[in-house]
Amino acid sequence: MPSLAWIPDDAPADTFPPVSTAFDEPNGLLCAGGDLSPERLVAAYQRGIFPWFSEDEPILWWSPNPRTLFSTTSFHVSRSMQRVLKKHPYRLSVDENFPAVIQACAKPRPNGGGTWITKNMQIAYINLHQHGHAHSCEVWEGDELVGGIYGVAVGAAFCAESMFSRRSNTSKLALWTLLQQLERWGFELFDCQLWNEHLGSLGAFDVPREVFAEVLSLAVNKQTLQKTWQLDPDLVHNQSHE
Repeated sequence: MPSLAWIPDDAPADTFPPVSTAFDEPNGLLCAGGDLSPERLVAAYQRGIFPWFSEDEPILWWSPNPRTLFSTTSFHVSRSMQRVLKKHPYRLSVDENFPAVIQACAKPRPNGGGTWITKNMQIAYINLHQHGHAHSCEVWEGDELVGGIYGVAVGAAFCAESMFSRRSNTSKLALWTLLQQLERWGFELFDCQLWNEHLGSLGAFDVPREVFAEVLSLAVNKQTLQKTWQLDPDLVHNQSHE
């Protein structure tokens, strides 16, 4: 097995090996080291690379093959979700409380297991949000945050990181709302990184890494919204409740 490339802490932010050198097993492991500064995180996402590691590990950087994507046309709306989209009691927002969304995503899930969203990761992405690159979509029931999703925007590409639900279908509602809004803003790519059964049931699909890299290289050079986002007024409240 080839040795894992190491990025020194003081290396320039854009120091990454070519994604084509990522391991086949574990799928997509590219390199280790470096830091979680906004500059390095942005440089990573611009290349289709993301950090993913546990508390007791060094920073590990990944670029899996294939890559999992979403689109408004691929999104599968189940019967229960159709009812939610037609009528729901929730208010939707973007960038209203990014720290609360990432903290909720970091909490243990009902099916057990730990979290890769460590305290240092939370700090790094909140910092990235403050620099205008990381964003969240929230679902509110009154003043209570009951669902949401967060990720990183680079050019016309959005790289989703994690989502959570405290009510039935609220993470799906956040995902669907964000997909619609990004499409209106001219985003060309919605990345989910790795396929799983839940994402597959919602309509996520895989593309080869080289295809993803090609589309990403075009999308990241396009100008889209930075800083704080706001939803279009018709997406904030369900029409049935206005």
